[in-house]
Amino acid sequence: QVHLVESGGGLVQPGGSLRLSCAASGRIFSPNVMGWYRQAPGKQRELVAAISTGGTINYADSVKGRFTISQDNAKSTVYLQMNSLKPEDTALYYCHVHLGPIHYWGQGTQVTVSS
Repeated sequence: QVHLVESGGGLVQPGGSLRLSCAASGRIFSPNVMGWYRQAPGKQRELVAAISTGGTINYADSVKGRFTISQDNAKSTVYLQMNSLKPEDTALYYCHVHLGPIHYWGQGTQVTVSS
């Protein structure tokens, strides 16, 4: 019903920036939440940033002040602007949409922060 495709990942040096995008296809009507999760090797998947209905935004403490989540007017694309990247930000980043009782996930895009 809903398909999510992430892009924008890559290799960047510490202190650098990347902008991730997630293109959504299919019927999305007033999603409860749109956002980003990440999973590093040996760690659990964790919430990075999310936008809820009404515009409420939540960030993980580790990325506050560095990452910014946004979406287009049609809510068909969600972005994650990542600044001042750190090695600990290295992970596979997943786009996520919560629509009613269903959770949708993208395939993930790799972000590697290394000098």
